[in-house]
Amino acid sequence: MMSATARPSAMAGDLDPSRRNNLALISSLVHHHGVISRAELTKRTGLNRSTVGTLVGQLVALGLVYESAPSGEGQVGRPSPDVRPDPSTAALAVNPEVDAVTIGLVSLGGKVQKKIRFATERIPTAKEAVNIAAAVIAGMRSELDASYRITGIGMAVPGLVNRADGVVRHAPHLGWRDEAVASMMSEATGYPCLADNDASLGAEAELIFGAGAGRGNLVYLNGGASGIGGGIIADGALLRGSTGYAGELGHTFVRTGGRPCHCGATGCLETEVSQSPLFELAGLEGGDAGQLEEALRAKDSPELAAEVSRQLGFLGITLRNAVNTFNPDTIVLDGFLGVLHSLSPGTLEGLLRTQALGGAADKAKIHRAALGSDLMMIGAAELAFARFLADPAGIRELRVPASKNR
Repeated sequence: MMSATARPSAMAGDLDPSRRNNLALISSLVHHHGVISRAELTKRTGLNRSTVGTLVGQLVALGLVYESAPSGEGQVGRPSPDVRPDPSTAALAVNPEVDAVTIGLVSLGGKVQKKIRFATERIPTAKEAVNIAAAVIAGMRSELDASYRITGIGMAVPGLVNRADGVVRHAPHLGWRDEAVASMMSEATGYPCLADNDASLGAEAELIFGAGAGRGNLVYLNGGASGIGGGIIADGALLRGSTGYAGELGHTFVRTGGRPCHCGATGCLETEVSQSPLFELAGLEGGDAGQLEEALRAKDSPELAAEVSRQLGFLGITLRNAVNTFNPDTIVLDGFLGVLHSLSPGTLEGLLRTQALGGAADKAKIHRAALGSDLMMIGAAELAFARFLADPAGIRELRVPASKNR
């Protein structure tokens, strides 16, 4: 039986920088694609077949990937084996909101294995959110220890978060200021933790696994109980700004003489576009975007039609500004914003055609988030996967789950 600290293979020993970089490249491609053939890995990396074979062998020995029989679809000649991420390596994800704390278990390949939504009777403090998540994780501990190697915890927080130190500078809807949530979570659970803005993580997740896959320039907007957040992908990379807080599209100015916003300004997008009136019209006291959409589709009233039209009008102003400023090829709408779009298909496209600059508007295509309710879990988990994707051999430092012991 291999001990918890033993190295899986001699091949997992010290690597030169070039081999380490190639190993990271292969592991990232497998993680992001879910399944990819050796032949495709060779094509995408530019490495020769024998080198790719050796690198895949190392990742197999490290327990990060496994090979399966080739599908052979669309291939000429001898089909190449498929390489898949091993689900025993996983990350934990935490997403605090004003009405709940959601905890997820996400395996390599971006697959959500488990998700638990813990509803709260009031807005949780940072300490309460951490304690809730830590208690849920403690309840999962026997399963985690037996079947998974956990790379860490990623937190997706609706507010201004410094990714470098995991401190929430300001989360207005949660009422958090200068809360060191990452270190608090690490202390409470024993796992390393990183935190970032939820919409930024959502944008990256959609770029890798969802509607933005294969695209380089993307605008992402998420609408939920904690307001509206945004993320901008420019030439394949998240636009962070000088202090890391770029993309706050929920605070785009959309109405003169509008209502005061949590941020201190007036007329922000999230003061005019909100899920609260939609829940009220749907006759719901709460729930997720799927429940909201189902309830709204069952309604047929002039009041609902007027509210959807009103909110889409203000959302259109923000999208017009985003298209003119960032010239994206893809716009992704998540949460209740995706519901609004689906209730009146073509409305936002029409507003862009008539209000945005022609060349930019013609290029931008609007999509609903492809990852659905799993998006925040997948985005948060990417934080925890990042260190091991950069240096896959470092996985040997983690405890080997009992089911993987030899």
